[in-house]
Amino acid sequence: MALLQTALHYTGIGLLLLLVLLLAAFGFYCLYVKYIHFRFDHIPGPPRDSFLLGHFTSIRKATDYYDVSHELYRKWAEEYGPVIRVNMLNHVFLIVTSPEAVKELLMSQKYTKDPYGYKLLFSLFRQRFFGLGLVTDINHDRWYHQRRIMDPAFSRTYLKDLMYIFNEKSERMMEKLEEVADGQTPVHMAHLINCVTLDVICTVAFGMNLNLMDDAKIPFTKVIDTCLKGMAQYVRNPYMQYFPWHWNYVKGVENAAVLLRKIGKECIDKRKAAILRGEEVPQDILTKILKTAEQEEQVDDEIMIDNFVTFFVAGQETTANQLAFTVLELTKQPEILEKLRAEVDEVIGSKRDVDYEDLNKLTYTSQVLKESLRVYPPAPGTSRWIDEDYVIEGIKIPGKVTVMLNTYVMGRMEKFFKDPLKFDPERFHPDAPKPYFSYFPFALGHRSCIGQVFSQMEAKTVLTKLLQRYEFKLVPGQTHKMMDTGTLKTKDGVVCTVWPRGGKQMKKD
Repeated sequence: MALLQTALHYTGIGLLLLLVLLLAAFGFYCLYVKYIHFRFDHIPGPPRDSFLLGHFTSIRKATDYYDVSHELYRKWAEEYGPVIRVNMLNHVFLIVTSPEAVKELLMSQKYTKDPYGYKLLFSLFRQRFFGLGLVTDINHDRWYHQRRIMDPAFSRTYLKDLMYIFNEKSERMMEKLEEVADGQTPVHMAHLINCVTLDVICTVAFGMNLNLMDDAKIPFTKVIDTCLKGMAQYVRNPYMQYFPWHWNYVKGVENAAVLLRKIGKECIDKRKAAILRGEEVPQDILTKILKTAEQEEQVDDEIMIDNFVTFFVAGQETTANQLAFTVLELTKQPEILEKLRAEVDEVIGSKRDVDYEDLNKLTYTSQVLKESLRVYPPAPGTSRWIDEDYVIEGIKIPGKVTVMLNTYVMGRMEKFFKDPLKFDPERFHPDAPKPYFSYFPFALGHRSCIGQVFSQMEAKTVLTKLLQRYEFKLVPGQTHKMMDTGTLKTKDGVVCTVWPRGGKQMKKD
């Protein structure tokens, strides 16, 4: 009995010490949060929801059901000015809408990508995802080495010879539409466009002929969608993996990431074997990935797979979303649509394929696609790290802070674009003044998107063929809303009825 009492006594003391330690740790944490507030509270911003959570509750509400948090940031920018402080627990980031700051932070190599945000993309919960690929690697020397080797695969000279693939894959979409072009059957346009862009990146970049239009059971589009949605959730709340009620969802996301990396490994191993056998291989992205590994001793198999996943996801998702938003917008812009068709008729006529030389002649098409990226940027922004004290618009910024530069926010502000919610391609007329560092859908500077030329060549080809062949009308009940699933995409999928151009839409019995 005495032993039991002694044990209980020491257990009580142990629990009391533990409680004291926890209270002390919490006290020190509160003091640290107070210190963060002291450093940054001179910067304008909305009132915090609470001392500890900061603006976490407001942002969480703004992202419920994959809603677009960038709309909240736009409202804050309109109310509080060009530099806004946002508190998330003990972390602070700034939303900056100053063109001069955008110019400096994106065009100068002095400012690296934000280590906090981009390190989150290294993995999806416990499964490696983008890793140290070209988008997420914050080490400048390693990134530069990879970029220099990859650049030739995205040169206009190389891409010019790939027009036949853009045409071939787009043609399969046209054939698929022909099967349902009766003016009555609902067609999920966003899904079809996704299949096209995924088919293109698989063929052009990795020599994989999947023919997604012919086999809807192939799980690639679902896998990528699962990964992107999981990425959006993980970035907003990386701690959700520790709560049992999220475990099934987390496991599903991890399984999707595992499958995507498995596909990448198989693809890389197959190409390696072909090279060892002395076979002639295409000088595509996959070959460049292998060349990077060959020339860089520290690049292992995992980094090669990182780059596979990076190009596989980024190389199709953003272009597909841009095209889907463009089609969605054209359903309510008859005058713009008519002008587009007139240009297509003049430049392409009745030709089956779009030639490389045709692309530069499609001036108004370029304007429409650029305006689509202003209003609906699939990649809404980027971030940079300010290591030392800095001044933006007269406001002193303490060093060691993340700065968010948001093309969605700036593209929808009256300050930079008159009547910003009006879809007006004339903003991008060749003779119109260029937006001064307030429009950057592919980022700017040395770390701008390597695939932007590829993307817009593909987008022009698909859109031109669609306009040349078909009329389309949005199914009643569809909205023009968007959702944030890692990239911005249409909420309802652009479900349309389609019929041959020049024909009449058939009426339902």
